[in-house]
Amino acid sequence: MALNKASSDKARPQAAAPRRGSLVSRAVLATASAALLTAGLTSACSSGDGSNPTTQNLGGRGPITYVEGKDTTETGAVKQLIDRWNAAHPNEQVTFKEQSNDASQQYDDLAQHMRAKQPDYDVMALDVPWTAEFAAKGWIQPLKDSFALDTSTLLSPTVASATYQGTLYAAPRNTNGGLLYYRKDLVPNPPKTWPELLADCNIARDHGIGCYAGQFAPYEGLTVNAAEVINAYGGSFVGPDGKTATVNSPQSRAGLQVLTDAYKNGDIPKEAISFKEPESQNAFAQGKLMFLRTWPNFYGVAGADSSAVKGNFGVTPLPGKDGIGASTLGGYNAAISSYSKNKATALDFLRFLISEDAQRIVSEGALPSVRSSMYDDPALIAKFPYLPALKDSIASAVPRPVTPFYPAVSKAIQDNAYAALTGAKSVDDAIIGMQKGIEAAGS
Repeated sequence: MALNKASSDKARPQAAAPRRGSLVSRAVLATASAALLTAGLTSACSSGDGSNPTTQNLGGRGPITYVEGKDTTETGAVKQLIDRWNAAHPNEQVTFKEQSNDASQQYDDLAQHMRAKQPDYDVMALDVPWTAEFAAKGWIQPLKDSFALDTSTLLSPTVASATYQGTLYAAPRNTNGGLLYYRKDLVPNPPKTWPELLADCNIARDHGIGCYAGQFAPYEGLTVNAAEVINAYGGSFVGPDGKTATVNSPQSRAGLQVLTDAYKNGDIPKEAISFKEPESQNAFAQGKLMFLRTWPNFYGVAGADSSAVKGNFGVTPLPGKDGIGASTLGGYNAAISSYSKNKATALDFLRFLISEDAQRIVSEGALPSVRSSMYDDPALIAKFPYLPALKDSIASAVPRPVTPFYPAVSKAIQDNAYAALTGAKSVDDAIIGMQKGIEAAGS
């Protein structure tokens, strides 16, 4: 699922790279027919180089279309955002194109429109790991020079998630981070590190319940869980260029070893190898787990009357090697299509989306905000008690590998992590497998 638009259950297929038009030489223009010359002059009057859509229509104003997955918030946050904008901009109305709730279908829809260079999707909500791919393919507008955004009030990891090769390509719209849910009736002082958490597993055994679980089935959730522990121990997956594999390191081995040892010795229950979000959350809500790594949207479920742990659980940032861990960052980034005709309006809409007014609407819809100030607001904390822990989690979060080849990179991570957990591969062989898979992703 999108995890409050955080991640998706399966990797995205790679889309073919768009072809670039070639510049017409002056010699050819000199001998061209009158009709072709007229067409060329008309094209030249548009803003920018006709071969590069990111230089065109920079001053265009008028109605735009905003595309996002199904709005599942109880408050109808997206509709509220659109209504707020439209009330103040009668001549630059925004139409909301609501996609399905399936992340794969969302991706396919966006990619199809971008490959066809269709101008009807002006601003698109991109799942965080798609941003680098769309940027590398020239499908979204770089936010620099006259299109620069002020991101000084935003949480820095959210800005990093919208940045590719040093250039901002999107406005972080909402974010997400993992949390450690724990039984505060059994563990009054939650662990801050992996060694502390694993030491507490004796308490779980004494009470006849599982100690720790996350999402370990072979899907996107396992990529997230494995990446969080590897990142927490100092490992990484790709270099700044988004292509160079970096996972083959002692730090990555140490992180993956933590998970494999915990599964082997039973600190992670055997059934957790099939857990996705629903199964893992059900196990905690039924009182079968002492610790659970999952997302903030589970908080209300865990505290419901039907939950066996109502009143007896708390949340804290994910554990790390020596302190707070490295949550994988989720959320949506809002990007301007390179083929939009009204990019000036689209840019103003991005600025609105990261404004305090808009981010309050986002927060009240139970979507984690990209603005730091929302996490310190007493009224919001009263409604969403997990916000202080989530702020710490996001502050130390790491985006999923920023690469234009994310689907293949994710598959290399989850396949090899699963093989290590199940004993089909040693940790060394699994890390080498990740490295080779990432190296092959861009070939």
